[in-house]
Amino acid sequence: LSQTHIPNIPGIETFKGKLIHTAAWDHGYDLNGKRAAVIGTGATAVQLLPMIAPKLKQVTVFQRTAIWVTPKSDGPVAPWVQRMFALLPFTQRIARFFTDTILELIMVLGVLYNKQLPGVTRTMEKVATAHLHRQIKDPALRAKLMPTYSFGCKRPTFSNTYYPTFTRPNVELVTEGIVRIEADGIVGNDGRKREIDTLVLATGFDLWEKNFPAIEVVGKGGLNLGMWWRQNRFQAYEGISVPGFPNLFSLPSPYAYSGLSYFNTIEVQMKHMKRLLKEMKRKNATTFEVSKTANATYLQAMKQRVSRSVFVNGNCASANSYYFNQHGEATLLRPTTTYLALWQASRFPLQDYVLS
Repeated sequence: LSQTHIPNIPGIETFKGKLIHTAAWDHGYDLNGKRAAVIGTGATAVQLLPMIAPKLKQVTVFQRTAIWVTPKSDGPVAPWVQRMFALLPFTQRIARFFTDTILELIMVLGVLYNKQLPGVTRTMEKVATAHLHRQIKDPALRAKLMPTYSFGCKRPTFSNTYYPTFTRPNVELVTEGIVRIEADGIVGNDGRKREIDTLVLATGFDLWEKNFPAIEVVGKGGLNLGMWWRQNRFQAYEGISVPGFPNLFSLPSPYAYSGLSYFNTIEVQMKHMKRLLKEMKRKNATTFEVSKTANATYLQAMKQRVSRSVFVNGNCASANSYYFNQHGEATLLRPTTTYLALWQASRFPLQDYVLS
């Protein structure tokens, strides 16, 4: 998530006002009293809109795909809990275990084990729908904000302030799409031109086109990693190693993201690296490379596990989700529980690597 996505909207290069992509925010720009448009309603917009709407004179939000939003449990940490964490650090691990388990039950089991546990997905849809109904009383507005795809097909989020933002008098939600951008405004498919002086792009990143990898990586015999991935499917053994690329740990890899948590992902990968590097040290090896056979076996296992997920068994057609690559395959998330991923990172067969 480093190469930003600029939407291919006719006329965007002709806009004369202030254009800001959320990944390169201009903290020196004063939003107070401005007329703005925000393109995008993903996880970034959910955080952004409640913060900027009170400052703006008018803000028009252009939504392509509604997002599932659940309540956010975000109360203060009691002083006695803070003291306990400071005096007994292991209690922090206990707290994290419970929060991780809750996330695992909701997000991982519901999304990745959808075939076996479809009720988890349906329960989360009910929770999110009830949250929407509590916070939005206008049925027409509510219908616009209601997703039409299964929970988990697209990245969901947590917020207590996103929906109420759309009830502000200075906020308009547009779902009809954009015809073109002009020097001083945006013309929508509803025929209206909304004049603006600030354009905010909450449009994320070119994940599968310009990332994976975001830089040129060249392996044995001039093998280009980006080209190899696109010609041979996105794949990586245990989400970290690729045949033909010795001594390369590729952390942001296909099937790497574990438990829908960056922290869990890195911890899994560090365990894998520690186990392999310890074996290299024991054998006085200087080079490692995962075998083609081990990689192919792992890829087949991942494809089989993905077949149980909401990405295959759910209704994802209208999700417009970055979980899916340009071939329609869901190769971003590791389709296992975090606990299984940690177990495998400590026990993968060392012979899967050629050490020399």
